[in-house]
Amino acid sequence: MAAAIETTGLTKYYGDTPGIVDLDLRVEVGEIYGFIGPNGAGKTTTIRLLLNFLYPTRGSGSVLGMDMVGDSLAIRRRVGYLPGDLALYPSMTGREFLLFFSKLRGIDTAANTRRLAERFDLDLDRRIKEYSKGNRQKVGVVNAFMHEPELLVLDEPTAGLDPLMQQEFGELLTEVRGEGRTVFLSSHYLPEVERVADRVGIVRQGHLIDVDTLAGFRSKVQSNLSIKFASQVDPARFAAIEGVTVIDVLDGGTLLRLSIAGSQNEVIKATATLDPVTVTSEEADLDEVFLSYYGPDTQPASGS
Repeated sequence: MAAAIETTGLTKYYGDTPGIVDLDLRVEVGEIYGFIGPNGAGKTTTIRLLLNFLYPTRGSGSVLGMDMVGDSLAIRRRVGYLPGDLALYPSMTGREFLLFFSKLRGIDTAANTRRLAERFDLDLDRRIKEYSKGNRQKVGVVNAFMHEPELLVLDEPTAGLDPLMQQEFGELLTEVRGEGRTVFLSSHYLPEVERVADRVGIVRQGHLIDVDTLAGFRSKVQSNLSIKFASQVDPARFAAIEGVTVIDVLDGGTLLRLSIAGSQNEVIKATATLDPVTVTSEEADLDEVFLSYYGPDTQPASGS
């Protein structure tokens, strides 16, 4: 099966300034792919290239099996898009705005529009200029979802939404995935990505520097483990495991506190042979995991 999104060497320069460089991206059909990075990292540039709002400096890409440049009109018919810089017609009501886009698509979306508006507590009969920022964002959400697209491309989709609506939005994404549709979610709001994403790509200074599942990212960073044994154990057995540091030996050698860089798999195997009583894990916080990729010492991976 063709990927929902696939790019090879996709690059965009603004003069001498890189927007995104040598992007090799693959988003599978039916997954929620989180695309994260700080502001200015290249997330929005990538989306605009995929939807042919920008023309690439070099490289190529396909969306839903179609060329992102040559087949851009056909692609847009099958995509739901929520831009990060959402622009609306202030004199229209929410209903008029959504009906306008429904007619442009040539699809009757009245039932879905009504259902989504009720779900997000959006009054469709108020003029857009009277809406709060959160309600304007809800209009954008309804517009992206109301025609039940195969692929949703969402740029900072929960900006302005309150926590209750953010939770509702996350549930909507989960439902979309359950229907076999695909979501490309660009965000710098890490809890949003952590709640819903199957895989995450991290972009920094125009380069895709890592891609993994959430579990995979956790396995790459340091975590702490406290292990209580029924009897004294030799801490050297654990210190000999690659990536493991023994922090403390307590309670007469029956309690070990370990720092583990990477997978805990070998530690767990060793523990299982030594009559453990309790094992307490302090798993890496994902905010810290992702933020560790943003720092000045993090270099883009070559060929990413």
